[in-house]
Amino acid sequence: MVHTLVTSLSATWQPFVLVAGLLLIGYAASREGLFEALGAWCARVRGGGVTLFVVMMLAVAVVSAVLNLDSSIVFMTPVAISAARAKGSDEKAFVFGTVFMANSASLLLIGSNLTNILVIANTSTSPAHFSARMALPWIIAVAVVIGVVLVWRWRPLTAPLTQGARDAATLRVGPGVVATAVAVVLMVVVRHPALEILAAGVLSQLWTLSRARGGSWKEALRVVNPGTLATLFVVAVAVGVLARHWRAPSHFMAHANVVVTTVVATLSALVINNLPAASLFAAHAVAHPYAMLLGLDVGPSCLITGALSSLLWRRIVERDDVKVSLRTFSMVGVIVTAVTIVFALPVLG
Repeated sequence: MVHTLVTSLSATWQPFVLVAGLLLIGYAASREGLFEALGAWCARVRGGGVTLFVVMMLAVAVVSAVLNLDSSIVFMTPVAISAARAKGSDEKAFVFGTVFMANSASLLLIGSNLTNILVIANTSTSPAHFSARMALPWIIAVAVVIGVVLVWRWRPLTAPLTQGARDAATLRVGPGVVATAVAVVLMVVVRHPALEILAAGVLSQLWTLSRARGGSWKEALRVVNPGTLATLFVVAVAVGVLARHWRAPSHFMAHANVVVTTVVATLSALVINNLPAASLFAAHAVAHPYAMLLGLDVGPSCLITGALSSLLWRRIVERDDVKVSLRTFSMVGVIVTAVTIVFALPVLG
């Protein structure tokens, strides 16, 4: 039993350390104006509401891939809301588009989603090979989110924009921006970059605070939300221990084809959250890891409880006085998930 617990711990800790480091880096970069500058650039692009929406969603997709989907939700959701309000565009499209895009765009890099790290841990896949394999499905997933939301909110998005003034955003290249670039390189080159990225996050905070450039450790910890991460970590470890004794789920998935693997992964994410689901299936070798990740990463768009990112998103939009319907979330999310699976699964190879 002790050996099983140690094995589960060793297989589970890296994703959580990685996301903590990325959130710290994201917080430092946000203090330097990185995300506000990105939002301001999107708002300056010529065109109407549709153009603004598409450009903003592409920005969310890049941030989700590079800095993890949870970081994207925390830092890009307020930026998207602000851009929509400043231009008088359809707030609902930007709000829902952000959460669906964060989930879908987390397919590209191993570090883009905690589930990617858990599932790929038992394989010999390199970061570069993973990204090459997932590049086309990622493009499809990003396009589907944009397409579905455009169809859903076409009339409000094509309404004339107001030309409200938007405060100029100033980007200061400091330790946060530098750490962001370092994190990108590490996630592409290094197979297990969790400790290096955590160190980069901590160092960027120490440098920022030592220079009295605003922010605080209290605020940084609020962004990282260690209580929630610790809770999910305990659940993931417990499920990993269970899976190492109860082999039925792994045995079933070992003999399932890619379609069944994707569907079961999607349903499991909705029932027990995608992180515990990843721990359950990744305790043993996975026959179709890429198909599984398609379900675990995109599937949570069907229910708000399917992923940590969605729960973070709901807290942020409520803080910004945006009313969201869970029924609408699921209604649109099911379409996004289904269409993505239909078009992305055949190109997984």
